[in-house]
Amino acid sequence: MTTTEGLAPPSGAARPAPTSADGASSSELRRRRRRADNLRGWLYCLPFLAAFVLFLIWPTIYGFWMSLTGTSLAGTKTGFVGLENYAEAFSDPYVWSSLLNTVWFTVLSAVPLVIVALVFAVLVNIGLPGQWFWRLSFFMPYLLASTVASQFWVWMYNPQLGLINTVLGWFGITGPAWLQDPNLAMLAVVVMTVWWTVGFNFLLYLTALQNIPDHLYEAAALDGAGRWRRLVSITLPQLAPTTVLVLVLQMLASLKVFDQIYQMTDGGPGGDTRPILLYVYEVGFTGYRLGYASAISYIFFFLIIIVSIAYMVISSRRSVKA
Repeated sequence: MTTTEGLAPPSGAARPAPTSADGASSSELRRRRRRADNLRGWLYCLPFLAAFVLFLIWPTIYGFWMSLTGTSLAGTKTGFVGLENYAEAFSDPYVWSSLLNTVWFTVLSAVPLVIVALVFAVLVNIGLPGQWFWRLSFFMPYLLASTVASQFWVWMYNPQLGLINTVLGWFGITGPAWLQDPNLAMLAVVVMTVWWTVGFNFLLYLTALQNIPDHLYEAAALDGAGRWRRLVSITLPQLAPTTVLVLVLQMLASLKVFDQIYQMTDGGPGGDTRPILLYVYEVGFTGYRLGYASAISYIFFFLIIIVSIAYMVISSRRSVKA
């Protein structure tokens, strides 16, 4: 083959890099294509980023600024007050009692929600008759709205007409006023919470159980291990990562409790079931002190951050050991 001048180029000569119509080289074309792809990707992400900034980043920044002011829902603003709201919060006995109630609810609810979910998952996994019925029964309450679940249990706890006291009456037992008794109100809310939310943890455990290799159980059976030994030596160790995940997720969810307590007891009797978020609501929307409520919210937010960091540290150490 010859060139336009009729002479063939040497076989070992380097061919010139292809160029575009405007004279750009192939490397320049690739850079332009990457820039176009990046721009197209950012354009696709733009709606989410706009919503993320508008509904999360900006409220977080504005809320922190509000915690440094004396903003009131009544329309009056006392301006910048610095750390006065935080100082008042640390000396407010209602903040500490609400935090204590929140921690107490977390302790009472997190452990049963792990144990009950694990038991349900093991029972279903070993092959109970009518598995579809048990799976549906264990998970169905989780699909209910908090208002529906709360009102259902308010009726159940009714001292005169509730199902629980009616059943107790069949055995000659006079049932208490569950939601009005300071010693029983928190426990009553915990029972309702376990019934309502255990389905999610149940699904996590059931999925983890089904992912355990069968050859581990087969080898243990050949060695003469019974069901209890297989549960202790194989099932529980294999479920350890899931247990840590479930426990941390449940702790975070329990620390943020609000709906069911607000709807069932409204923090009563005498504030014995009032969590910190309900106190924030009362201060901000009943006492009209938005600045002070914001300061309490950010103190609680930092506690949540501490729990999250602790989980990340535990997870990283487990991954390093693995």
